[in-house]
Amino acid sequence: MQQQLHPLLSPSLGTQRQLVSWHFGRAGAGRKVYIQASLHADELPGMLVADHLRGLLDAAEARGELLGEVVLVPMANPIGLSQTVMHHQIGRFELGAMENFNRHYPDFFKLVKDVVADQLGPDADTNKRLIRAAMRQALDAQTPTTELQSQRQVLMTLSHDADLVLDLHCDFEAVMHLYVEQPMVDQIEPLARYLGARALLWARGSGPLISFDEALSGPWWRLQEHFKDRAPIPLACASTTVELRSQTEVSDELAAQDAQAIVNYLRERGVLAGPAPALPPALCAATPLAATDDMHAPHSGVVVFHRQVGDVVKAGDVLAHIVDPLNQRRTPITTRTDGVIYARHNLRWATTGMEVCRVAGAVPIRSGNLLSP
Repeated sequence: MQQQLHPLLSPSLGTQRQLVSWHFGRAGAGRKVYIQASLHADELPGMLVADHLRGLLDAAEARGELLGEVVLVPMANPIGLSQTVMHHQIGRFELGAMENFNRHYPDFFKLVKDVVADQLGPDADTNKRLIRAAMRQALDAQTPTTELQSQRQVLMTLSHDADLVLDLHCDFEAVMHLYVEQPMVDQIEPLARYLGARALLWARGSGPLISFDEALSGPWWRLQEHFKDRAPIPLACASTTVELRSQTEVSDELAAQDAQAIVNYLRERGVLAGPAPALPPALCAATPLAATDDMHAPHSGVVVFHRQVGDVVKAGDVLAHIVDPLNQRRTPITTRTDGVIYARHNLRWATTGMEVCRVAGAVPIRSGNLLSP
């Protein structure tokens, strides 16, 4: 294992942060896997999983089992980790620009499609190398002017040429679930089974503010469709956001379990030598992100949940009440779809419009921007 340090643009005199990446195996020797933890810095389970994963990868490397390269970034957001306000971690949004740390990544499709158009030929592997080179050139051409922009550029530089990308997150209160782009479902489905996911949610682009994982998988299926009559483009990067249950579910037992599941998946994908364990039964089918019901509070009040994350519910079921203690008003929160409650808020005081909980259904009921800002 080799450690690399990546200084970020200094936001203020006397202050400079850096990203740390761990590199296992040999670059260019085989498939490349990129794994990062806690891009939302208040989502800590991924950091502990990364700690356990490092031990497993160190051992695998010592045994000569690494057939490719694994890049692990155990703490992907030092900016967010520094944002502690009155003992509360502000890790989702950068306080200077008020931007989500997991949005505003480059649209590589737009950046490279015209650059590579006249270079593509009949060989898919050659086209893959051309596209990745164009991605790197687009990244190198950027000149970050803020610390946040430099952090995004470093993360993209480390990951843009990966074959597999795992972005480790969690939700407020949740069961294990994953987000993936629809053309990559088959490549990610084994990981969902090893992790015991209760929801595997897919989209073909979830909105205009590009998330980290979609910045990496999105260009490949979009370029494939764009050049389908001219040149073969492989689906060269399967990326996913892994939601490691709830913010407070931080334990060595769960982290060791999840790290081992990831190692099992790397064996199944041929990145690590040795037989992969048999795939466990799937606990869910892949369903459209557009089929999720995200319920919001119609007014402020105390949130009283009646169903737990992981519960299977039916359309019309009451999942919670919003209680107005001034007027003895109790407003039911009902779901529009059959499915599983895969996430809910950890706050018990709702402001008007706050998202209360989400149910993963099978029939699309939403359109437009499918993710929160």
